[in-house]
Amino acid sequence: MAGEEAILHEALGRWRDAVGAHEPERVAAGFTPDAIFQGLHPYGVGREAVAAYYAAQPAGLAADYRILETRRPADGLVLGYLAVDFTFPDRPALHVNLAVLLRRTDDGWLIAHYQVSRLD
Repeated sequence: MAGEEAILHEALGRWRDAVGAHEPERVAAGFTPDAIFQGLHPYGVGREAVAAYYAAQPAGLAADYRILETRRPADGLVLGYLAVDFTFPDRPALHVNLAVLLRRTDDGWLIAHYQVSRLD
């Protein structure tokens, strides 16, 4: 699974860095144009939905993740299941689980599906 983890770290590292820099358009660039995105608000489709979601997040938001499971359901796809801690400058951290499906594209590995689950 080392190959899958490397793919996830590369794509999610870009996501994490863009979230921490509060750059919604750069976050969205890590997603496919038709990505299904489910944060903690109603879902959206596409990069515009991703950018709008992260534009509404507070400055100072940071994400730290840990890969729990990986799978390669088909050639050109990598599934990741992660534990993510979102930290804020002014309130307690938010702990969630995140499932992502990455798709290999001409632009590299991009997030095609993003699904957050809050378990507490």
